[in-house]
Amino acid sequence: MSQNPMSQNNNTSNLLWGATALGALGVVGAYFAAGPERFWANWILWFVLLFTLGLGSLFIVALEHLVSAKWSVPVRRIPERLATLLIPAIPVGLIALAAIPVLYPGARPEAAHHPILAGKAFWLSLPFFSVRTLIAFALVLLGLAVLVGGSLKQDASKDPAFNVRARKFAPAFMAIFALVITLVAFDWISGLTPEWYSDIFGVYVFAGAFLSGLAATALAVLYLQNQGRLEGVRGDHLYNLGGFLFAFTVFWSYIGFAQYMLMWYANLPDEVIYYKIRLAGAWRAITISLALLHFVLPFFALVTRDSKKDPKRLRRVALLMLGAHVLDIYWLIFPVLGAKPHFSWPELSFALFFLGGILLWVRGAMQKGEDMPVGDPFLREGLEFRL
Repeated sequence: MSQNPMSQNNNTSNLLWGATALGALGVVGAYFAAGPERFWANWILWFVLLFTLGLGSLFIVALEHLVSAKWSVPVRRIPERLATLLIPAIPVGLIALAAIPVLYPGARPEAAHHPILAGKAFWLSLPFFSVRTLIAFALVLLGLAVLVGGSLKQDASKDPAFNVRARKFAPAFMAIFALVITLVAFDWISGLTPEWYSDIFGVYVFAGAFLSGLAATALAVLYLQNQGRLEGVRGDHLYNLGGFLFAFTVFWSYIGFAQYMLMWYANLPDEVIYYKIRLAGAWRAITISLALLHFVLPFFALVTRDSKKDPKRLRRVALLMLGAHVLDIYWLIFPVLGAKPHFSWPELSFALFFLGGILLWVRGAMQKGEDMPVGDPFLREGLEFRL
């Protein structure tokens, strides 16, 4: 006998709430049992993951308006909903500011006597770090209000003026996005090793953020399709999502390899220190795994035309890409704790707490508003899209 869908939803919600509560207990215990450094490394990992996932999704929305894409209009509500992850990411980020004196060498008093950090003392100080963070949060909230809030209001008003406003705002948002993703990359990630510097590190983090947003969008589209909630979305729409995933898998790999190759070739002490720890001991295995999971497997899984619109394969690749994004951020952040990777109950507790919270938020977001931007005058054209 089949189970009532409402009962299934309640069971799933209860399971997610239980996992989140269990994770919360472990997170509290991790601070005292594993120490503040490990606690804050985990907290920053999940803050960066949550923030880049929401920001990458908002970038997808802005990109559609910027280029006046029509094919993506029927699925635009999905990244709009995912972009609201930026809302819970902001308090998580504000709490993460407490990690600055613990994990970030540039914010410590002794940085004033360091030959390299002394020249960056003002930039790396906690007050200016906090100011930049608050500015970044205010800017992404502005982007959410204009691009997502305006789209939801258009469902009822059917006012085409929103499309004009969004298209005018999109170029400005691209500048906002460039600034914010650069601050995330250089402040929250490379700030852990401030002696090291890479000109293209912001581009690397951008590629990962965009990929995570695409992967989450593809998964949500497939989920809603299975529920019969995206009538009119066809294989041609999935093909474009798969094509973007494939293209930016290659782009992420190119940027990552280019960064490594240039530093390996130059062999400068203040550059190779970043890769020295990541290519030694157990970190070497994680580096190789990252290359396989983030490039080799998804590349060959999506290399053919038919694979890009195959729902089963697209779902598997999207899940793989989200998992690889978590591993990528772990690879970027956790070497600050030493030569040995850490993965045991504290990391599992943080995963339960944040993944449970993310899924609960997304489930709630998927119930708000229409599944398609029904007030958009280009929706019909988007539904009629054919390759």
